[in-house]
Parts: sequence; structure tokens; C-alpha cells
Amino acid sequence: MANEEVVVVPVANPAALGLVAFGLTTVLLSLINAGALPAGGEPVVIPLALAFGGLMQIFAGAFEFKLGNTFGMTAFLSYGAFWWWFAFLLLFAHNHLIDISAAGPTVGVALLLWGVLTLYLWIATFRLTKIVFLIFLTLWVTFGFLGVGAIQANPGLTHVGGWLGVLCGSLAIYGSFAIVTNSVFGRAVVPVGEQPVLAR
Repeated sequence: MANEEVVVVPVANPAALGLVAFGLTTVLLSLINAGALPAGGEPVVIPLALAFGGLMQIFAGAFEFKLGNTFGMTAFLSYGAFWWWFAFLLLFAHNHLIDISAAGPTVGVALLLWGVLTLYLWIATFRLTKIVFLIFLTLWVTFGFLGVGAIQANPGLTHVGGWLGVLCGSLAIYGSFAIVTNSVFGRAVVPVGEQPVLAR
């Protein structure tokens, strides 16, 4: 039997798309939470959250599933759904399809629960690159400040959470930039901290 030539087809890394979709949307909303942009700009985030932050992360999560990456699948599908939840919450509330006037601390508790999800995902990043470790570290702390700030109606805590969100989103954009650039150049041009916090 003749030797068969095996052709290896390169596979694109969906994390590049997922990270920039998450990062860009996070930075815009976080600038509002931080008070750097007016609260009236929040509706501008809605279509971005649906089309980019939400949909593109869901695509990225589906591709991660196909690659067998449990962490990437869980993270991107979860945060894609987070952006849809956020956008639909605003849309439904502003159009009086739902009434959250008596919700009290519920939104804040929801943000804390997203922080719990992020915290457990962060534990897994101890075995991943340092840039992913830092993204999830800043994200669960961000959710913590935003959640407590919403529960206590404390704009100071919300502003701190906003600036942490800007940092988190910027790290995610950097991570996407690194993946794309290193892929195009075929070598590590942009560092991501390949050595994990916990070595194998």
C-alpha cells in the first residue's frame, strides 16, 4: 500500500475574536460605569452588546467547542450570554416590557453571581497564559465592585468597578491583538506570558 501524505490544515484560534468582542464592549460600558462617559450613552452599548459582545462571543464559544476547549467554550458562551442578558434587560425595561422598579438589590446580586462564575473560571487560568489570568482576575473583581455598588446604590464603588472594567477590557483587547499578530508573524512577537502561574 502506497504511503499516504497527511495534510495538516491550520486552524484559526477563535479566542482572538472572542477576546476582542468581549474587550471592546467591556471598555465602552466600563467608561460609562466609571463616569468618564455620560450615563445617557448606555443605549449606545445595547446594539454593540447584541451584535459584537454577545453574538461574536457565542460564535467563538461554538468554535472552541469544536476544538475541544472546555474552558474557552464555557467562557465565551457564558459572557456572550451575559451581553445579551444586559442588552435585553435594558431594552425590556426601557420599553416597559418588564418592570424592574421594585427589583431592589436583584441586579446587584446578579452581577455578584456573574462574579462567582468568573472567580471559578479564574481558578482554571492558573494553568493558562498570564494574560488570561489577568483578564479573569480583573473581571471577577470588577463584578464584585459593580455588584456591591448596585446593591448599596454607591456610585463610588460603581466608578471603581468601571475603571477596573476598562483595565479588564483593555487586557482582553491586548490578548486578541497578541493572538492575531503572533499568528500572522508565525512567532511570538507580542508577549502573553506563556509560563502559567502554576507550572505543570
